[in-house]
Amino acid sequence: MRRDVVETMTGFARTLRAAGGPADPERVQAMLAALDHLDVLDPADVYWAGRLTLCADPGDLPRYDRCFAAYFSGATARPPGRPPPPPVVRHTAVPAARDEPGGEDAGETLAATASAAEVLRDRDVARLGPDERAEVARLIALLDAGAERRRSRRFAPAPAGRLDPGATVREALRRGGEPALLRHRAHRTRPRRVVLIVDVSGSMSAYADALLRFAHAAARSGGPSVEVFSAGTRLTRLTRELRHRDADAAMAAASAAIPDWSGGTRLGAELKEFLDRFGQRGLARGAIVVIASDGWERGDAALLGEQMARLRRLAHRVVWANPHKARPGYAPLTAGMAAALPHVDDFTSGHSLAALEELARLVAGAARRGRSHA
Repeated sequence: MRRDVVETMTGFARTLRAAGGPADPERVQAMLAALDHLDVLDPADVYWAGRLTLCADPGDLPRYDRCFAAYFSGATARPPGRPPPPPVVRHTAVPAARDEPGGEDAGETLAATASAAEVLRDRDVARLGPDERAEVARLIALLDAGAERRRSRRFAPAPAGRLDPGATVREALRRGGEPALLRHRAHRTRPRRVVLIVDVSGSMSAYADALLRFAHAAARSGGPSVEVFSAGTRLTRLTRELRHRDADAAMAAASAAIPDWSGGTRLGAELKEFLDRFGQRGLARGAIVVIASDGWERGDAALLGEQMARLRRLAHRVVWANPHKARPGYAPLTAGMAAALPHVDDFTSGHSLAALEELARLVAGAARRGRSHA
């Protein structure tokens, strides 16, 4: 199989895995093996080879259709319930066979389209054109940014674990007092709360849209356990606005709700307001708190350091996403970043689609680094 086809399909599998699909290496190998016996120039063959190997159960099919459409053509999938549309490759409706004129060109079109999407993964969003930004926005909407699960105090019936005396006695009574099977129980699990605070000041204007779209994907994946705020000169709660299923509608509602877009930065004061109004009362306690900011603080940097220490005592884990971290030679020399960094568990970037995929894995606990405590 040609190297460009292998790279194209592994890139698609990586996109599907970032969206929450079960595209593990074993399934990817099965897909590539299937394509050895199929026509890689036929979009239908490619579609069904991936669908039959990269999906584990019927619940994966809508996600697979969305990822396939976005990765290979930039289109959006039809609403759930309708039969999946035939795969469409941009620039060519029905590719010709290998032995027909134009067949090789069709194959190159398929590879070039997917390769362009793969290249976008590592591009800095601040340097993208309008069409590229739209494509990245579609791919961000596919991210599965659900939170890790934590143990609840409540119990549920389980096949093994702690003995449940009450359930065991009730089972015996139902059998007329005859000895019965022992009943067990185990702790339930529930999603850990996630709080995202996105800096929308002027210095973050090139990245704020992508980061808010990531917050929308997290709110969609995590449901009621996710809270979103914007920070600049004022703290604004955006959780309700980002509950819209449609990403563009959510962004329009968030934009209308933010009064200080592209303004100044008072991170210390805004973080203090968050902790006073929301964090101390429960939103930050035991939560994963993600702060997306470049650390430019126009207020008192010492105040930011104090509030970060306070946040660290409350939160399960503190993640800081700074888009400038990916630049060559970057060092956290700004006063705000230097004051905050000692209280951060995970310091990452958020400058590209690949960086946002990494951030999603951190929120899910799959790429945990640094220290953490419950």
